[in-house]
Amino acid sequence: MNENEPVKDENFEEEPTLRTEDKRRFNEQGERIREDEKGAKIPVRSPKEIELENKLRAEIERREAAEAKLVGVQAKFDEAKAGLEKETAEMRSRLMKTLEDRAKQGQFNFLTSLLPVLDNLNLAVDASEKDPSIEHLRDGVKGVVRSFEQALASVGVEAVPATGNIFDPEVHEAIDMAEVDPENDGKVTAEYSRGYRFGERLLRPARVQVGKARAQTAAE
Repeated sequence: MNENEPVKDENFEEEPTLRTEDKRRFNEQGERIREDEKGAKIPVRSPKEIELENKLRAEIERREAAEAKLVGVQAKFDEAKAGLEKETAEMRSRLMKTLEDRAKQGQFNFLTSLLPVLDNLNLAVDASEKDPSIEHLRDGVKGVVRSFEQALASVGVEAVPATGNIFDPEVHEAIDMAEVDPENDGKVTAEYSRGYRFGERLLRPARVQVGKARAQTAAE
C-alpha cells in the first residue's frame, strides 16, 4: 500500500452531480419571456383599428402644426404691435414738437408785428413834447391805432362791423338805446368799444347803442 495514496473512508458517499437546466426563454429582441407569457398570442389589430390610429396620429400632427403656426402668428402680431406703438409714439412726439414750434413762431411773428406800434407810440410822445398841438397829437394817435389794427389783422384778428348794421346779439352787446327814424329801427347807431373776432371765434362783442323807432303821435 502506497503511503501517499489517500485512504478511502468506507462510510463516505460521493455527492451526486447536480445537473441544472436553464428553462428561461428569450424572444428575438433578447427580452426574457415570462412563464405566464408562454404561449400567449400577439393580438392582431384589425384594419379599422389601424386606420383609426393613423387618422388620430395625423390629427395630432395637424393640431401640433396649427399650434406652432399660431405661436408664430402671435409672435409676429406682438412684434408688429410693438413697432406700431413705437412709430405712433414717435409720430405723436414729432407732431407735438411741430405744434409747439408753430405756436412759438406765431408768438414771435405777433410780437414782431407789435414793434411798429410801439415805435409809433414813441414817435407820438416825442411829437407831443416838441409840438403841443392837439391836431398833431391826434394824428399821431391815429397812426398808432392803424398800425395796431394792422398787427392784429396779420394774425387773423378782424373787427366786428357795428355802426349802421343791424343789431346782432351774437356779436353785439347793447349798452343803451336811442330814438331813431323807423328805417333805422334795430340798427346800431353808435359804437362804444370795438368788438373783435379771431377766425370763427368771438374775442369780445362790440359794445353799442341800438336805435329804436320813435313812437308816432295820434296827430301824425
